[in-house]
Amino acid sequence: MRHRVFATFAVAVALLGLPVPAPSFAQNARQAAQAPSRPTPRWPDGRVNLGAPPGEKGFWLPNGRPILAQPEGNIATAGDPQGRTAFSGPPFPGKPKESEVPFQDWARAIYQWRETNLYEPYIRCKPSGGARPFINPFGAEFVDLPELKTIYQFDGNLHTWRVIYMDGRPHPKDLVPSYYGHSVGHWEGDTLVVDTLGFNERMWIDREGMPHTEKLHLIERFTRTDFNTMKYEMTIDDPGAYTKTWTTGFFLRWNSSDEMFEFICQENNQVVDVLGSPEEKVERSLQIVP
Repeated sequence: MRHRVFATFAVAVALLGLPVPAPSFAQNARQAAQAPSRPTPRWPDGRVNLGAPPGEKGFWLPNGRPILAQPEGNIATAGDPQGRTAFSGPPFPGKPKESEVPFQDWARAIYQWRETNLYEPYIRCKPSGGARPFINPFGAEFVDLPELKTIYQFDGNLHTWRVIYMDGRPHPKDLVPSYYGHSVGHWEGDTLVVDTLGFNERMWIDREGMPHTEKLHLIERFTRTDFNTMKYEMTIDDPGAYTKTWTTGFFLRWNSSDEMFEFICQENNQVVDVLGSPEEKVERSLQIVP
């Protein structure tokens, strides 16, 4: 029950575009760190299990506030509406500073503009690919179905899913752009590597508004380093928005004390007066230039 109360509070704050209080994330992360970790769970054939072992429960939550680029300087709260200076979890090796992200000029301008535009598509109950499904208080879950050669990634906020094909198929030609794109995966040792093409431009790949185009080619690497920890690394290759390929990531923590529950985004969107009309806010979040 405590988890659900916190989650409801957190999403209400997120809908208002305000940061979830840093002490809550910090406290959760400390509690996770203090809990003794078990070895990485595996299936009988030796593959890493990215979900709950049979007969157990749990799902993945962000470890702190996941961000793709590290903010610089002493940003005052009034100038940091997205709450990026809040507790951001364990340091991720090689994460770039905002000044090091290889933006094209237009992409840097839209990123800076989005810092003050809090009405992203995800809080309007729109699906979002990339890292965004992991940045929510309702969790994410992986369901591995080897008999179908498929892994499903479930989003606890929107209750939608992404399909990761594990049968060695290539990406189809002439993909129709979609929110999650077309994903194919394979194992490199204990790391699940997922290659995705075919994104549309109607969503954000993170909460801070990192821009992308339909040219986005995303490589994600999921490594469950122990029972409680997932290293999530993403390589962004988008010649429409960036001058070169770049890599970033963050960590997820395993919550073994609860199960994902039925949260209906549309029914819990209770701040229409603050957000304005759906048409207005969706259009604002889809602008290509400020």
